[in-house]
Amino acid sequence: MKAVVVRPHVPGSLRLTELPDPVPGPREVLVRTLEVGICGTDADITAGQYGWAPPDREELVLGHESLGVVERVGIAVSSCAPGDLVVATVRRPDGCPNCRHGESDMCSWGRYRERGIKELDGFLAEHYVEVPEYLVVVPPALRPTAVLLEPLTIAVKAVFQAFKIQERLHWEPRRALVLGIGPVGLLGALLLRARGLEVTAYDRQDPAEPGPRLAQETGASYRHAEDADLVTTAPGPYDLILEATGFSPLDFQAVETLAPNGVLALLGVTGGDRRLQIPSDRLNQDLVLGNRVVFGSVNANRRYFERGVADLERFAALWPGLTERLITRRLSPAEFVAGESRREDHIKAVVEVSR
Repeated sequence: MKAVVVRPHVPGSLRLTELPDPVPGPREVLVRTLEVGICGTDADITAGQYGWAPPDREELVLGHESLGVVERVGIAVSSCAPGDLVVATVRRPDGCPNCRHGESDMCSWGRYRERGIKELDGFLAEHYVEVPEYLVVVPPALRPTAVLLEPLTIAVKAVFQAFKIQERLHWEPRRALVLGIGPVGLLGALLLRARGLEVTAYDRQDPAEPGPRLAQETGASYRHAEDADLVTTAPGPYDLILEATGFSPLDFQAVETLAPNGVLALLGVTGGDRRLQIPSDRLNQDLVLGNRVVFGSVNANRRYFERGVADLERFAALWPGLTERLITRRLSPAEFVAGESRREDHIKAVVEVSR
């Protein structure tokens, strides 16, 4: 079968190759890959900044945002059937207490593995084999948008966790801010608008670009970052903030825009060694006296994928055809290897592996 592989930590090693066809065991499922979404993590791995190959190999099959169709199931599998559309979760547990209780996204030992990222092959191949507990069946009506389920789960988890934290008090959030309107930020904006919150999106994209326009079609407002700081350009207070930029200085500015009892969820992963001066005494005072919360959130377990399926259905009902428009570039595997996904004039690039 054809597959896209990369040698982690070796820039320029991305290539299209042939690998042996996988064979499912009695408790496994053979999936034909339909589509794979491309995100910043894939770009980092391709650039040689991140990623780990399986222990016995030097190359890793890339891709962790998947949509596939079941082709064959083992004799011991009953939870899915040939013809089912499925999305695979990404992380695999390491046996820590949280992982043993189905919360691999909250792993405490750090020895988890991740499809297409860390020590396990991903989905940018014509077929893959998986056990059914890591496959989420999606209805046929979601075929146009189901490849967005994995990035959606990042926002789903963050919002769920924010509300879970706020069970400590009576909390009725009204105003939300989304920092960064790449795919995760846009999906987060849709999620919050679907909950009825007043949403402000903040990004450096020109207001005429597709991302800001889509955000505004949901009823969100848009603030263009330009050269002004966050506090000036998108003044609060905000009850809930989702940070999805990966630009760490915004984290500290965001604290200044939180309402009393407000929550800031950090979703963007930052690299580098950036340093800055901050008004630490005032920020500390604001956090303490205002009962404000800042937390980080990464990855998602199966329950957030299942919630995300319902959210995609809700988006389709509220804004027919809008979610599909987040996918602005469709590529063949060869076009992806050639670098077509690295052009910046799109929201979400998707590699079409098969039909």
